[in-house]
Amino acid sequence: MSYGDGEQPPVSETPEPKDDTNNPVFNLPPFLVGLLAALLLAYVLPAYFLSEDGTAWYIFTFGFIPLRYAMSFSQQGMEWLWTPVTYSFLHGGIEHILFNGLWLMAFGAPVLRRIGTLRFVLLWCISAAVSAFGHAALNWGDVTVLIGASGVVSALMGAACRFAFPARGGYSASFGHLMPRQSILAALSNRTVLVFTLMWLFGNVLIAVGVPLFGDVGGAIAWDAHIFGFLLGFLFFGLFDRPLR
Repeated sequence: MSYGDGEQPPVSETPEPKDDTNNPVFNLPPFLVGLLAALLLAYVLPAYFLSEDGTAWYIFTFGFIPLRYAMSFSQQGMEWLWTPVTYSFLHGGIEHILFNGLWLMAFGAPVLRRIGTLRFVLLWCISAAVSAFGHAALNWGDVTVLIGASGVVSALMGAACRFAFPARGGYSASFGHLMPRQSILAALSNRTVLVFTLMWLFGNVLIAVGVPLFGDVGGAIAWDAHIFGFLLGFLFFGLFDRPLR
């Protein structure tokens, strides 16, 4: 069939494919899914399969206790070797693990895509240790047990502030890993980063003075570990970053 001047052939309209890149269900790297599963397993194991004594042993063996590092070396067990990292896989309740899991999905995904699995594992371990020992320095000799991935999640937030917040505003969880790393001063000059950081700090100040927030599992929240983790991720992210190709 031919068409005269000025006539347009009919156009068959078809729906455009949906962009699933912004949907967190389709957007999580497989390694991050595995980490979330490990966090859930570490919570389910003592909660549903161990006795009360078994749970106490589990928390004592894998939780971080500042008192361990105030004791003489001869009084310490071998737990001091692994607890600065293993405590980050333990959680005190379903609300606690859900809270950390949601933030881990939001900020862990772009960091993992950007720096790769090995660097991400290194960042996890170092930020967990820095958060734990920062907490221990302010609570030297304390017998309470530190558990939870909040310090690591805070480090991932700080790291994401260096690249995933475009200068035009907003936060890009799907494509932020492709953006250039901002200097510390440039990141602080980014209005979105500045507002986000101030709100995050204000929330931790509220926790410090005893105001309960979502994610509180009934015990004390280690707000100091959050701050040490965030500072590690924000100030030293360049040490874990790799050049963009």
